[in-house]
Amino acid sequence: MRDAIDIRIRPWRQDDLAPLVRQADDIRVWNNLRDYFPHPYTEKDGQAWIDTVTASELRVNFAIEADGAFAGGIGLILNGDVYAKSAELGYWVGASHWGRGVASEAVGQMVEHGFRTFDIVRIYAEVFEGNKASMRVLEKNGFYLEGVRRKAVFKNGVLMDDYIWVRLRPG
Repeated sequence: MRDAIDIRIRPWRQDDLAPLVRQADDIRVWNNLRDYFPHPYTEKDGQAWIDTVTASELRVNFAIEADGAFAGGIGLILNGDVYAKSAELGYWVGASHWGRGVASEAVGQMVEHGFRTFDIVRIYAEVFEGNKASMRVLEKNGFYLEGVRRKAVFKNGVLMDDYIWVRLRPG
Protein backbone atom coordinates (compact mmCIF):
# COMPACT_ATOMS: atom_id res chain seq x y z
CA MET A 1 0.00 0.00 0.00
CA ARG A 2 1.27 3.44 -0.94
CA ASP A 3 1.79 6.12 1.72
CA ALA A 4 -0.75 8.93 1.51
CA ILE A 5 0.61 12.14 0.05
CA ASP A 6 -0.88 15.60 0.16
CA ILE A 7 -1.72 16.72 -3.38
CA ARG A 8 -3.25 20.05 -4.27
CA ILE A 9 -3.61 22.48 -7.12
CA ARG A 10 -2.76 26.09 -6.33
CA PRO A 11 -2.04 29.38 -8.10
CA TRP A 12 1.33 29.72 -9.77
CA ARG A 13 4.04 31.68 -7.91
CA GLN A 14 7.33 33.27 -8.91
CA ASP A 15 9.22 30.78 -6.71
CA ASP A 16 7.91 27.95 -8.93
CA LEU A 17 10.45 28.91 -11.61
CA ALA A 18 13.38 26.67 -10.68
CA PRO A 19 11.33 23.53 -9.97
CA LEU A 20 9.18 24.20 -13.05
CA VAL A 21 12.24 24.24 -15.31
CA ARG A 22 13.71 21.19 -13.57
CA GLN A 23 10.51 19.13 -13.98
CA ALA A 24 9.45 20.43 -17.41
CA ASP A 25 12.83 20.04 -19.13
CA ASP A 26 12.36 16.31 -19.58
CA ILE A 27 11.87 14.65 -22.96
CA ARG A 28 9.59 12.04 -21.32
CA VAL A 29 7.20 14.81 -20.25
CA TRP A 30 7.39 16.59 -23.60
CA ASN A 31 6.69 13.38 -25.56
CA ASN A 32 3.09 13.37 -24.27
CA LEU A 33 2.37 17.08 -24.80
CA ARG A 34 1.65 19.33 -27.74
CA ASP A 35 4.66 20.91 -29.40
CA TYR A 36 3.85 24.40 -28.12
CA PHE A 37 5.14 23.15 -24.75
CA PRO A 38 8.84 23.95 -25.29
CA HIS A 39 11.66 21.43 -25.35
CA PRO A 40 14.23 21.99 -24.14
CA TYR A 41 12.39 23.92 -21.43
CA THR A 42 14.47 26.91 -20.38
CA GLU A 43 14.34 29.42 -17.56
CA LYS A 44 13.15 31.99 -20.12
CA ASP A 45 10.23 29.67 -21.06
CA GLY A 46 9.34 29.15 -17.41
CA GLN A 47 9.46 32.84 -16.58
CA ALA A 48 7.28 33.70 -19.58
CA TRP A 49 4.73 31.10 -18.47
CA ILE A 50 4.65 32.25 -14.85
CA ASP A 51 4.38 35.91 -15.92
CA THR A 52 1.46 35.09 -18.21
CA VAL A 53 -0.56 33.01 -15.75
CA THR A 54 0.04 35.23 -12.72
CA ALA A 55 -1.03 38.32 -14.69
CA SER A 56 -4.30 36.71 -15.81
CA GLU A 57 -7.45 37.48 -13.84
CA LEU A 58 -9.04 34.28 -15.14
CA ARG A 59 -7.96 31.41 -12.87
CA VAL A 60 -7.72 28.47 -15.24
CA ASN A 61 -4.07 27.42 -14.82
CA PHE A 62 -2.61 25.99 -11.62
CA ALA A 63 0.57 24.46 -10.30
CA ILE A 64 0.35 20.94 -8.92
CA GLU A 65 1.98 20.36 -5.54
CA ALA A 66 2.73 17.00 -3.89
CA ASP A 67 3.73 17.04 -0.23
CA GLY A 68 4.63 20.71 -0.57
CA ALA A 69 6.90 20.20 -3.61
CA PHE A 70 6.17 21.47 -7.11
CA ALA A 71 5.05 18.50 -9.23
CA GLY A 72 3.56 19.84 -12.49
CA GLY A 73 0.86 21.96 -14.07
CA ILE A 74 -2.82 21.70 -14.90
CA GLY A 75 -5.33 23.94 -16.61
CA LEU A 76 -8.46 24.45 -18.63
CA ILE A 77 -8.91 26.10 -22.00
CA LEU A 78 -12.39 27.60 -22.02
CA ASN A 79 -13.90 27.25 -25.47
CA GLY A 80 -15.92 29.95 -27.23
CA ASP A 81 -18.56 30.40 -29.88
CA VAL A 82 -20.84 27.36 -30.21
CA TYR A 83 -18.43 25.40 -27.96
CA ALA A 84 -18.76 27.85 -25.04
CA LYS A 85 -20.14 25.15 -22.71
CA SER A 86 -16.98 23.05 -23.13
CA ALA A 87 -13.46 23.29 -21.77
CA GLU A 88 -10.33 21.35 -22.63
CA LEU A 89 -8.30 19.93 -19.77
CA GLY A 90 -4.52 19.73 -20.00
CA TYR A 91 -2.03 18.56 -17.40
CA TRP A 92 1.46 17.23 -16.91
CA VAL A 93 3.39 15.85 -13.96
CA GLY A 94 7.15 15.67 -13.64
CA ALA A 95 8.61 12.18 -13.98
CA SER A 96 9.88 12.17 -10.39
CA HIS A 97 6.22 12.19 -9.29
CA TRP A 98 4.89 9.53 -11.67
CA GLY A 99 3.12 6.49 -10.24
CA ARG A 100 2.14 8.22 -6.98
CA GLY A 101 -1.45 9.24 -7.80
CA VAL A 102 -0.50 12.90 -8.27
CA ALA A 103 -2.15 13.33 -11.66
CA SER A 104 -5.30 11.48 -10.62
CA GLU A 105 -5.86 13.69 -7.58
CA ALA A 106 -4.97 16.91 -9.42
CA VAL A 107 -7.38 16.10 -12.26
CA GLY A 108 -10.15 15.46 -9.76
CA GLN A 109 -9.52 18.82 -8.10
CA MET A 110 -9.36 20.63 -11.44
CA VAL A 111 -12.62 19.09 -12.68
CA GLU A 112 -14.33 20.11 -9.44
CA HIS A 113 -12.95 23.65 -9.81
CA GLY A 114 -14.02 23.84 -13.46
CA PHE A 115 -17.60 22.79 -12.86
CA ARG A 116 -17.93 24.92 -9.72
CA THR A 117 -16.40 28.07 -11.22
CA PHE A 118 -17.43 28.17 -14.88
CA ASP A 119 -20.69 27.79 -16.77
CA ILE A 120 -19.56 24.67 -18.60
CA VAL A 121 -21.20 21.28 -18.96
CA ARG A 122 -18.36 19.35 -20.60
CA ILE A 123 -14.66 18.91 -19.86
CA TYR A 124 -12.61 16.94 -22.34
CA ALA A 125 -9.00 15.88 -22.70
CA GLU A 126 -7.06 14.69 -25.73
CA VAL A 127 -4.54 11.91 -25.14
CA PHE A 128 -1.95 10.54 -27.56
CA GLU A 129 -2.44 6.85 -28.29
CA GLY A 130 0.59 5.59 -26.36
CA ASN A 131 -0.18 7.45 -23.14
CA LYS A 132 -2.07 4.71 -21.29
CA ALA A 133 -1.23 6.20 -17.86
CA SER A 134 -3.06 9.44 -18.73
CA MET A 135 -6.03 7.48 -20.02
CA ARG A 136 -6.21 5.65 -16.67
CA VAL A 137 -6.04 8.97 -14.80
CA LEU A 138 -9.04 10.25 -16.74
CA GLU A 139 -11.00 7.03 -16.38
CA LYS A 140 -10.44 7.09 -12.58
CA ASN A 141 -11.96 10.57 -12.58
CA GLY A 142 -15.19 9.63 -14.32
CA PHE A 143 -14.19 10.46 -17.89
CA TYR A 144 -15.33 8.18 -20.68
CA LEU A 145 -13.76 7.56 -24.09
CA GLU A 146 -15.89 9.56 -26.51
CA GLY A 147 -13.93 8.82 -29.64
CA VAL A 148 -10.66 8.25 -31.39
CA ARG A 149 -9.43 10.53 -34.13
CA ARG A 150 -7.38 8.23 -36.30
CA LYS A 151 -3.92 9.45 -37.36
CA ALA A 152 -4.70 12.97 -36.06
CA VAL A 153 -1.43 13.65 -34.19
CA PHE A 154 2.02 14.02 -35.71
CA LYS A 155 4.63 14.01 -32.92
CA ASN A 156 8.32 13.10 -33.08
CA GLY A 157 7.94 12.06 -36.71
CA VAL A 158 5.19 9.55 -35.84
CA LEU A 159 1.57 9.74 -36.97
CA MET A 160 -0.72 8.49 -34.20
CA ASP A 161 -4.28 8.41 -32.95
CA ASP A 162 -5.77 11.00 -30.59
CA TYR A 163 -8.11 9.70 -27.88
CA ILE A 164 -10.86 12.08 -26.74
CA TRP A 165 -11.94 11.59 -23.11
CA VAL A 166 -14.98 13.45 -21.72
CA ARG A 167 -16.68 14.13 -18.43
CA LEU A 168 -20.05 15.83 -18.24
CA ARG A 169 -21.26 18.02 -15.39
CA PRO A 170 -23.25 15.88 -12.98
CA GLY A 171 -27.02 16.28 -13.23
